[in-house]
Amino acid sequence: MGSHIKNALFAAVMAGVIIAPVFGVQIVRVGMETALETEWGYVLWGMAIVFVFQLLVRPALGRLLGGTKTRRQLPAMSEPVRRGLIFLLIAIALIWPFFTGRAQVDIATLVLIYVMLGLGLNIVVGFAGLLDLGFVGFYAVGAYTYALLYHWAGWGFWQALPLAGAMSALFGFLLGFPVLRLRGDYLAIVTLGFGEIIRLLLINLYSLTGGPDGISGIPKPSVFGYPMLRRAPEGVTTFHELVGWNYSTQDVIVFLYLMALALALITLFVSNRVIRMPIGRAWEALREDEIACRSLGLNPTRIKLSAFTMGAMFAGFGGAFFAARQGLVNPESFTFIESALILAIVVLGGMGSQVGVILAAIVLTVVPEIAREFAEYRMLIFGLVMVLMMMWRPQGLLPVKRPHVELKA
Repeated sequence: MGSHIKNALFAAVMAGVIIAPVFGVQIVRVGMETALETEWGYVLWGMAIVFVFQLLVRPALGRLLGGTKTRRQLPAMSEPVRRGLIFLLIAIALIWPFFTGRAQVDIATLVLIYVMLGLGLNIVVGFAGLLDLGFVGFYAVGAYTYALLYHWAGWGFWQALPLAGAMSALFGFLLGFPVLRLRGDYLAIVTLGFGEIIRLLLINLYSLTGGPDGISGIPKPSVFGYPMLRRAPEGVTTFHELVGWNYSTQDVIVFLYLMALALALITLFVSNRVIRMPIGRAWEALREDEIACRSLGLNPTRIKLSAFTMGAMFAGFGGAFFAARQGLVNPESFTFIESALILAIVVLGGMGSQVGVILAAIVLTVVPEIAREFAEYRMLIFGLVMVLMMMWRPQGLLPVKRPHVELKA
């Protein structure tokens, strides 16, 4: 009992240290002077909640869910039931935008973009175990590929989408060569530098990319060649004229949502199939032990290059869709904070867990939109949540279940 109290006190003190700078001290502007106001009530309440949770709630949950003697396992879900549940969720996602507002559909579209990016980075970080802090660079390559092809060659979205994925995959392949002999922190530093190099190139190549102003006027995707516009150029039939509907911006928002849903489902399906193939098993072997992987006759060079290439390809698809949705791209949309957010989605959901990545993308995208009154504390709360997760649940929200064998003592 004494050790439990000691651990609970330590957790409460650590929580107080983390919470105090966020909620305990407020900077207030009084006329021409700046003053600090303290609100220690929030800090004490937070410490008390953590103390009670650590002392009473967590052991009870451990006995209920994780105890060796009283472990309760849910019955295994049969394959027909699992598939039926998946189809039901997809059907709900398809019909949901027709019964909700524009703002909710717009946020859901943003969630699906981050789901695509999270699943792509999950291949590199979760499956292959390669820490990538410059993933936003591939995202930017995909977005600018579509923007430049439209600006200089007049290509549409569907023409540019495969090339956007191919260009991002090429950049991922090229990035793989400098980092073949690097691991851990060194790998993270090189990939971080890659992301910043891409952003600075986009800023400095003013004659090609528009510099800090970016490229605007990027068209939305068409429906079988019919643009979803209020007025189309002379001789071009719009989609609304074709079907006899009155033009509504809500239709465009719903169409973009359905497109994002289709791309996210394709990303999920492909990544789920690939990890069951030999290359997916090779990624897992590389993540667990590179020396053992090499001793089994596997080529770590090819394995790393394949992980970077495939993860970058999905980022390119997401970047092209992002450019089409926004109608504008500029370098400020691809800063390091975006890479940090995508990595946080993978870590928070559970590295290697696809369902966990989807859940984390929803949480980290929707919650800030709901709690807009705390917008100025968004990054502080974000950092606090990540620190607490690393302290009490480092495996993530929904950790992946790996096959294992338990030997009796």
